[in-house]
Amino acid sequence: MKPPAPAHACAIVLVLLPLLAVLQTTCAQKNAIDIYSLTVDSRVSSRFAHTVITSRVVNRADSMQEATFQMELPKKAFITNFSMIIDGVMYPGNIKQKDAAQKQYSAAVARGESAGLVKATGRKMEQFQVSVSVAPSAKVTFELVYEELLKRRLGVYELLLKVQPRQLVKHLQMDIHIFEPQGISFLETESTFMTNELADALTISQNQTKAHIRFKPTLSQQQKSAEQQDTVVDGNLIIRYDVNRTLSGGSIQIENGYFVHYFAPEGLSMIPKNVIFVIDTSGSMMGKKIRQTREALIKILEDLRPEDHFNLISFSREATQWKPSLVPASTQNVEEAKKYANSIKAQGGTNINDAMLMAVQLLDTATREEQLPSGSVSLFLLLTDGDPTVGETNPTKIQKNVQEAIGGQYSLFCLGFGFDVSYAFLEKLALDNGGLARRIYEDSDSALQLQDFYQEVANPLLTAVTFEYPSNAVEEVTQDNFRLFFKGSEMVVAGKLRAQSPEVLSAIVSGQLPMENITFQMESQVAKQEEEFQKPKYIFHGFMERLWAYLTIHQLLERMVSASDADKQALETQALGLSLNYSFVTPLTSMVVTKPEGQEQSQVAEKPMENGRTVFRHGAMGHAGPILPGVNFSKAGVSLYARVHDLPSKTVGTPGLNAPVLYRYTSRKLDPDLRIPSRKGFLANPLLASSSSGGPTILDDYLDETMEETSPTAPPPAPIQAPTVILPLPGQSTDQLCVDIKRTPGPLLLLLSDPDQGLEVTGEYKMEKAQFSWIEVTFKNPQLQVHVSPEHVVVTRGRRSSEYKWKETLFVVMPGLTMTMDKAGLLLLSSPDKVTIGLLSWDGLGEGLRLLLRDTDRFSSHVDGILGRFYQGVLWGPPDTTDDSKRTLRARGFDFDATRELKLDYQEGTPGTEISCWSVAL
Repeated sequence: MKPPAPAHACAIVLVLLPLLAVLQTTCAQKNAIDIYSLTVDSRVSSRFAHTVITSRVVNRADSMQEATFQMELPKKAFITNFSMIIDGVMYPGNIKQKDAAQKQYSAAVARGESAGLVKATGRKMEQFQVSVSVAPSAKVTFELVYEELLKRRLGVYELLLKVQPRQLVKHLQMDIHIFEPQGISFLETESTFMTNELADALTISQNQTKAHIRFKPTLSQQQKSAEQQDTVVDGNLIIRYDVNRTLSGGSIQIENGYFVHYFAPEGLSMIPKNVIFVIDTSGSMMGKKIRQTREALIKILEDLRPEDHFNLISFSREATQWKPSLVPASTQNVEEAKKYANSIKAQGGTNINDAMLMAVQLLDTATREEQLPSGSVSLFLLLTDGDPTVGETNPTKIQKNVQEAIGGQYSLFCLGFGFDVSYAFLEKLALDNGGLARRIYEDSDSALQLQDFYQEVANPLLTAVTFEYPSNAVEEVTQDNFRLFFKGSEMVVAGKLRAQSPEVLSAIVSGQLPMENITFQMESQVAKQEEEFQKPKYIFHGFMERLWAYLTIHQLLERMVSASDADKQALETQALGLSLNYSFVTPLTSMVVTKPEGQEQSQVAEKPMENGRTVFRHGAMGHAGPILPGVNFSKAGVSLYARVHDLPSKTVGTPGLNAPVLYRYTSRKLDPDLRIPSRKGFLANPLLASSSSGGPTILDDYLDETMEETSPTAPPPAPIQAPTVILPLPGQSTDQLCVDIKRTPGPLLLLLSDPDQGLEVTGEYKMEKAQFSWIEVTFKNPQLQVHVSPEHVVVTRGRRSSEYKWKETLFVVMPGLTMTMDKAGLLLLSSPDKVTIGLLSWDGLGEGLRLLLRDTDRFSSHVDGILGRFYQGVLWGPPDTTDDSKRTLRARGFDFDATRELKLDYQEGTPGTEISCWSVAL
């Protein structure tokens, strides 16, 4: 029986993402459960990651405490082991068939106890937790092991670590070893908690085939400040990498009697595609969803190539096609389609059946009439946020109708927007027709999620790809034929070598290009390949056999989605046998966690399916009523000032002065912290000063109080504001040039361009708002684009885009460039041999986006742009004879009047400091 909780009971939560450890402590007696060691060891061998998380805790309280081990891992990962060591005794987790563990699970639920169920917690994660009571001074070691095959997506593999100890940890260490026999071509790290002070705790070493990333902060590095015992380690650490590739049959790797074949050839030309976008515009898409869909669709249309053909179908109660047939992606057609996409509105029901049949009919007609390029690939992209409600509403019937109509000729990719959609319905619809399904999460970056998914399928390179191996050499091979191969992805085939396999394993990979077939032949020396994987520091023994089992189970589970009832049972039996044999927690198995006698005995870990409803939903934070900006009232008393012409005529008579008279109203009824903003700069809010019903208003309450007249005062001087841009002057260490944009030839501006640095900065400037709508920085090497708006930061590497919020810590290290952002919202892009570009979301006076430049002596002689011209051949005229605060500045043949003025310096963040600089208006 669980002992009663003491008055100072404490709960600790340890959350682990792929290579991650998160600790949450809620306790009146702080750190009663002390995590004195937390380690993550992940070994990635040929894309297969084996991760061990070990947490050691001690109860420093003088009474029993409860520690809860809670972790998150990738949805595609399988837990393979979990154990606790309490006072030297090991309590393991045992993996059983789900039915065998059901009684223990049900009994725990009936008692109202936590059953340790694994739950989906977000886009990529599942959560697992176990609780245990810890005696005074006792120590507990938790150890979790899980495995996953990293999938190549948009040209990279990705490992994610989330680190949130919530307390200082004496021994905190993460080690990631990567071994790739093909050679590592690219490696970058990204962190949302790393600072310049923590940067030394992260070390990266790399050679041709191996990489080691270590994060080992000291106690002082973890500490926020000398006065605070809180930790600064709080966020994500992501490792991205890719391997070397050529135009070949890929790489066959062999270890311990098993092989894996990776295929992703470089150098193939894109196949023309014919794509029909089928977009749900029902009423449930109203608001943010439809806005983000329009935004994403416009970007996607811009990425179409001239040889592509396309059409759009929008559907609610009825389906409507944009054009009567597919059209080439010419500049004119794309522009027309963007206008159409921008006009899409949400209303009505959801008629998926008619929309999909209309789309198939369009492609059938175009194919029959030979309107499409020979050898091109045809596909559908269906986006919907709800279940069918109009026309045919039976999901099974719709799946049958669509599958019969497509007839194996085209591929269907389904995007489910939000959690109201039936993901199981869409997943089967896609898998039945050679595609895949993806959930789009409702968030600020939903448009980017849509764009990224499109990028995954936007560039087909091969069709009808098949892998062949000698039947006398291999057995139990995983899926070896694929309908489409896309740029940036990878095909993986694994199998077992026969006992009497030859010394050389050969393979033939064949596929179809637009106008011809293509064949790759390759051979792999078995003994030589076996030798590759004998480095114990980087390799865990027998990983390739586990990779084969992992891949086989995932493919069996996927086939079960679209299998007939007769085939489904056989597939389930096979997947269950592998899950138990290799100790994987899959949707068919459960882990029963044992604990010391006298504590809860029936905690069971189960793995949910993506199409299940056990998912974490992000709740919207709402308000009880409307919030009026800047309103602040007092219980103790407040003075309210108003210009008379801000008030209703019935309230205050017109004074006999030309200038408005100020009146002060004092009240002791309302909160002193509420301020009423005025349209004219004073404190009378017309929303509060009048009532459409004619009843009493907040301002009437003020007028019932004493009123005393005050003398008119001169208006305060205009506050000093920040200029549009501050430029460090060339050749000077302290002086700066403050530039304000007063007129432009158009909204789009080339601010900086330096071809020698591979750098370009552009922006859109709105004269009516006197601020930038966005600023964009583009680097050629590495290929990177940073697009900032007042709302967020979007970073695009190649074809991958990521969104970040302002004032969130960010630390990215990639070959040739470092990108950092601090809590003040200063984003810096720096390199040892490049100019440092800074971007800032400034919320002080003259708020808006701001540009910063450092190390400007690194500009080349070819720097250009409306700001770049101030960094080449700048000539200063002498001071004005009557006013030495005025001079003339000549840049690139243009003269500018420069005036010495006080400006607000935004470069060190809000609120800024006053500086004297030479001010120039463009």
